[in-house]
Amino acid sequence: MKYDLHSHSQFSDGKLSVAELVQRAADKGVDVLALTDHDTLAGIAPAQAAISELNLPLTLVPGVEISTRWHSFEIHIVGLQVDTENEELNELLGQQQQKRRERALKIGERLDKAGFENTHEQALALAEKAQVTRAHFARVLVAQGAAKTMQGVFKKYLSRGNTGYVPSTWCNMGTAIDAIHSAGGQAVLAHPARYKMSNKWLRKLIGEFSGLGGDAMEVAQTQQAPCERQFLGQLARENGLLCSQGSDFHFPLPYIELGKNLYLPKDCDGVWQRWQSQP
Repeated sequence: MKYDLHSHSQFSDGKLSVAELVQRAADKGVDVLALTDHDTLAGIAPAQAAISELNLPLTLVPGVEISTRWHSFEIHIVGLQVDTENEELNELLGQQQQKRRERALKIGERLDKAGFENTHEQALALAEKAQVTRAHFARVLVAQGAAKTMQGVFKKYLSRGNTGYVPSTWCNMGTAIDAIHSAGGQAVLAHPARYKMSNKWLRKLIGEFSGLGGDAMEVAQTQQAPCERQFLGQLARENGLLCSQGSDFHFPLPYIELGKNLYLPKDCDGVWQRWQSQP
């Protein structure tokens, strides 16, 4: 079975519709796909409908990626196998979405003062019915010639200390974990090696995440050195966490693809092993 337990659609900052996403996942040989858009469950029902209508050999895991604050870091927690109708989870996501709207307005104001025109309006147009994220602003600035790539825009304008950066006010890790558990899901620490922290701080993060009741952490990603995968697997075992894997797919890239290079170290227990009925 090929599991990809971290992906995004146009309902957050992905570029593909849910129908395009599930079709691509099936084309790439993925058997089990988790749709984990940022702070929203809006894409789950349409994705399930698309799988049925297209008659795809694909199992969809209802999921979400929740942004949280931990010390000075923005930490993402993926919820897997969540009940999309759960009141506590939906209340938290509503609060997160309001924070995203307020942050987007402030980012637009800062970029406008820096000489870029109508960035918030253009980001809204790109997002259509989805939430506006920094990725939408990055696409707008690339189109306006601020940088050649989205990565360049983030580095120059949208990261900490730069013109368009606005600090987030997300919930804390414990709140996110509790809401995921209330919805019957598993809380997974997303891409732990991407937070640009020392190993000392990484161990502290994983230890606190586990102590708050976290269930698993992402160990395998598509673009990753084997030594990193082994190290993360070791940290998961040391902290009593299950292991997950996911591409964090937003749109096709030469080095990031649905289902690509996803496997766990041999001594890791997959998060799916605790599911009541595995696909």
